Amino acid sequence: MSHTPELDDASQSRIIEMAWEDRTPFEAIEKLYGLSEPEVIRLMRANLKKKTFENWRARVSGRKTKHSKLRPAGVTRGYCPTQYKPVRKR
Repeated sequence: MSHTPELDDASQSRIIEMAWEDRTPFEAIEKLYGLSEPEVIRLMRANLKKKTFENWRARVSGRKTKHSKLRPAGVTRGYCPTQYKPVRKR
C-alpha cells in the first residue's frame, strides 16, 4: 500500500474538481499531488455522498480521457483550447 500525502482542504477540493473533469487524466492528478488512481478513488469515496460517489465511479470507469495511455495520440491537453477564454478588462 502506498503512502497518501497529507492534503489541505484547498488541495483536496482541487483534486475532487480534477477527478470530476472528463479531460483531466488520473496521471495529471498524480503528477501534481502525488495521489495514484486508487488513492483518488479513496479520497472521492471519503468526501462524496454515497450516491454521488457511485455516479462518479460509473462516469469515469473505462473513460478513455481519464487515462493518458488510452487517449488518442493527438490528445495532449487536459482541456479544449477554447474552453477558457480570457476575461476582458473594462
